[in-house]
Amino acid sequence: MSELNSIVLKIVSSGKGILAADESNGTMTKRLDSVNVSSTPENRLKFRNTLFTSESMKSCIGGVILFDETIKQSVGSNSIPSLILETGAIPGIKVDTGAKTLSSSKEEKITEGLDGLRERLKEYYKLGARFAKWRGVYNISESYPSKVAISTNSHALARYASLVQEAGMVPIVEPEVLMDGSHNSKTCLDKTSEVIKKCFEELIIQKVDLKGVILKPNMILPGTTSEEKINSEKIAELTLKCLIENVPNEVAGIAFLSGGQSEIEATENLNMINIKNNSSFKMTYSYGRALQQSALKYWSKNLDDIEGTQKVFNHRANMTTLAAKGEWKKELEKN
Repeated sequence: MSELNSIVLKIVSSGKGILAADESNGTMTKRLDSVNVSSTPENRLKFRNTLFTSESMKSCIGGVILFDETIKQSVGSNSIPSLILETGAIPGIKVDTGAKTLSSSKEEKITEGLDGLRERLKEYYKLGARFAKWRGVYNISESYPSKVAISTNSHALARYASLVQEAGMVPIVEPEVLMDGSHNSKTCLDKTSEVIKKCFEELIIQKVDLKGVILKPNMILPGTTSEEKINSEKIAELTLKCLIENVPNEVAGIAFLSGGQSEIEATENLNMINIKNNSSFKMTYSYGRALQQSALKYWSKNLDDIEGTQKVFNHRANMTTLAAKGEWKKELEKN
């Protein structure tokens, strides 16, 4: 087993998943503004550290994705990466610099951040990061995602992944087909399949070791304004079809993004995927809002109620880890 493969398995095995705490300062400001909390570096750190020191970190969280600000912060004499390592989880880092307008397709995005990435990865490795994340985003409409958007984002994801592995770290490859729109689940299946297939073609061209990669895909869902309504069984069936047909068997871990789903929806759908999963893929979660939202709302009422906030977060993390094992039940949410 390679070192990269062992890192992947440590992150995604035994129902453990990934806490995506890599919101940019702009995104985190929107989240804090929504609960009337001032977005200062101290408050951003205080909330995140409340999660990082919770009991469920040891039993549920295999990896934490950090933002550039956070990976360089400390609590007392302890750096944030060392605090995460003490729980048994692995620190990771978001390294893209965001999605910008694609010059040849004004309604679509290309993710930037390759310039200077090799040097930044060396710094992040020294700070303690052992995996990284890069997100490509794709719109769905009658015209999108275009061949240009699929090709350019896939190429960027592959170049990023190659550099991350060169630096001795595991790349999370996140080609996210957005839920926004009126499309049905079949269109989502077709477009996501096209995006993932092209992504792996580029990864193979760049000689990326697929055993040392975590794929972070969207689930197959109707668009947010679609008239189609499907249950978790259908979502699981379509999602598994997409991944089994388009992801090479060597990929050791798949960690779903929540993509705008509610906490319960993201948990229920992950649970059904794992109940129906008869592939060799380990399928877990890499959730941001779907792990943090209830805890953030609770914390905003009293920033010093660390214990109460951790209790809320622990419940959500425990529910999501049960789902990653296919052992979640709705009645457990009431406890």
